[in-house]
Amino acid sequence: MTANRPPLRLLVVEDQVDLAENLFEFLGEDRYSLDFAADGLTALHLLATESYDVIVLDLMLPGVNGFDVCRRIRQDLQCQTPIILMTSLSALNDKEKGFECGADDYLVKPFELRELQLRIEALHRRHSPMKPVLQAGEIRFNPGTLEVELRGMKTTLSGTSSRLFELLIRAYPNFLSHTALSDALWGGARYGDAEGNSLRTHIYTLRKSLAADLGNGLVKTVHGRGYRLESPEDGDRTTS
Repeated sequence: MTANRPPLRLLVVEDQVDLAENLFEFLGEDRYSLDFAADGLTALHLLATESYDVIVLDLMLPGVNGFDVCRRIRQDLQCQTPIILMTSLSALNDKEKGFECGADDYLVKPFELRELQLRIEALHRRHSPMKPVLQAGEIRFNPGTLEVELRGMKTTLSGTSSRLFELLIRAYPNFLSHTALSDALWGGARYGDAEGNSLRTHIYTLRKSLAADLGNGLVKTVHGRGYRLESPEDGDRTTS
């Protein structure tokens, strides 16, 4: 691995065990850090809680197919990580559908593993510097570094807290419902008592972390509806 160059984090979504093992063996070196999902719902859960540099996504998956997974990555998770679709579907209309769902590249099986590697590297070069900082009032969030800044103070989030915060800042100044947050974080699981308790726990953890490092919990409850991000000057205007 090149000195001081961190490994690329790849998510491989493939239900064919033999192909997945070949990919892991070929790419399993210091240059890459790989996670694996055998179905779409597992992939959506991983993407809601982890950050990746490139997603390699098969189309013919059990349950939720790759087209729908790709669409939900873009629309539900608001995730802009580059996606390579790999499939035996070679018709032009399939390729067109893949790109319309939000894919960045389309690779037809069978293919040389070296070609996949070259495409992964090319996508990463094009996208790695292109993660814009998000801003909500005085709050700034960098999706690339997961750093939150408020009035000169900074903190770095991780895991589910970072995904929650990114969802809320993208929705600002609007709120997100309990169901929308649960769907984005847990891959479309039906919202119920278990998801509600888990969501409240994650919101509490996020608020506690922000309050400790930035002096403000920032996440406000919309009673009976959901949660929203509140910049300090929003509160100043409502009390003036």
